Amino acid sequence: METNLKLKLLSYDRAGVLASLATLMAGEKFNIAALDVERGNGKATLYLEAEGSAEGSQRVVERLSALPDLLEISSVQTMPHEQREKRMQILLDSVSDGIFFIDEEGSLALINRVAQQALGIDPAQALGSRITTLSLPDYTILECLSGRSFLNLKKDIITKNGRLQFFVTCKPITNREGRIIGAVEIMKDMKEIRSLANAVLQPRQITFSDIIGESRAVKDAIAFAQKVARTDSYISIQGESGTGKELFATAIHFASGRSGPFVPVNCAALPEQLLESELFGFVGGSFTGARKQGKPGLFELAQEGTIFLDEITELPLPLQSKLLRVIQEKSVRRIGGTHEIAVNARLITATNKRLEQMIRERSFREDLYYRINVLPIHISPLRERPEDIPLLAEHFLMQLNSLLDKNIRGFQPEALARLSRHNWPGNVRELRNVIERAAILCSGDQVDNDSIMIGFDLDKTIAEMKSQAHATDATPTLQARLESFERQILEETLAASRSVRQAAQRLGISHTALLKKLKKYAPADS
Repeated sequence: METNLKLKLLSYDRAGVLASLATLMAGEKFNIAALDVERGNGKATLYLEAEGSAEGSQRVVERLSALPDLLEISSVQTMPHEQREKRMQILLDSVSDGIFFIDEEGSLALINRVAQQALGIDPAQALGSRITTLSLPDYTILECLSGRSFLNLKKDIITKNGRLQFFVTCKPITNREGRIIGAVEIMKDMKEIRSLANAVLQPRQITFSDIIGESRAVKDAIAFAQKVARTDSYISIQGESGTGKELFATAIHFASGRSGPFVPVNCAALPEQLLESELFGFVGGSFTGARKQGKPGLFELAQEGTIFLDEITELPLPLQSKLLRVIQEKSVRRIGGTHEIAVNARLITATNKRLEQMIRERSFREDLYYRINVLPIHISPLRERPEDIPLLAEHFLMQLNSLLDKNIRGFQPEALARLSRHNWPGNVRELRNVIERAAILCSGDQVDNDSIMIGFDLDKTIAEMKSQAHATDATPTLQARLESFERQILEETLAASRSVRQAAQRLGISHTALLKKLKKYAPADS
């Protein structure tokens, strides 16, 4: 009857100890299966694993105890190399990638749980077997034994649960002398790569704690938004430009528990002729210039997530009718298409205009209004909540300290008082721009009054800079005069128009052309 001895031997570290041990074991007809040696302080600890007859095991222990250099002998449950392999296996099993090793003979040496499941391998039967005897999709790893490496090879594996796709990397393993002693294959699941890419491309997860404000108005708006976030009902956010409507919409999306993406759409920024194709998509060849393979619309891209239509009042009436149909039917039909595509996207809209007045003017559909205005949220302008100004200013300053590599500790009292007195027509967005300018101009450890440039002060500063720059040539050029006249016309037309699109129509130019001109003449904090 065979037995397996596992012994720990402590002896003096002298020449001939190992030879005596080997001679003794051979004489007793025991095969040495493994031998680990640890040396230090003139002594050697030997871990011996040997196989032989059960009857001879006691005699082996007695003879070993009689060796002149032996100090101690005891039995052990596991050998050091077994402990190392166990720790390695635990480590490999905790990794989300599939990993397996082969030795220099091409035999399977180690495999983790992910690779076992993906390849359908039972390690109890497969370890030590040549991998060519295993049913693998390919044997690329064997080429690594000749020194080759492979990076991100695409591998398809058919399993009982369907087809799995991996990116595979194979590399040779060398010892200290540079000799190849095996190879490793790492299998990265393409699903996980896609999930990681989505996580990177998606906006940072915004929560309601990212909305800064202690005023009653802000607290009430946050409380209401938190209450309705997990419902599927449509939300309409109203507030002046720059109050943070998209921030609220994003926080609602991430609190909703929806698994799909957050897709923000600025209806005012898209040319009218592209709005329909961008929102609802198109089939290949449906109009001149359309891509042959077609394109999904933003509603489709927001599947299982949230689509946020900012400045919804900029949608022309015909498109409002199509949007109403999408809301009612919960499906879209691509331009040029013949079948409906079901969509499950939560709709949040926003506007800085009074929808009730637009309904009376017949520029916004009343039936669409009642559809989207199920849960209205109003965000108060900054001038109505002055107690939030210091909080927001400090918050923006801390952000800018990191961006600008500064260490500004706060605001001088007169600087804060000046911020609180301003009317803030541009709301939070304007305040953020003012704080950014102040942080750049600030040379001390606190923002002072001189660093705050708002409205007229900014215009005056810019005018002084221009005057200094053109001191040697006070006469404006023809180009400068034309640009000044054009800017004046744009400002007057915009003031008299209900929207950017209407202003473009009055001027007889396209919506896109007007946007470009506005961008050209926009002040730095616009």
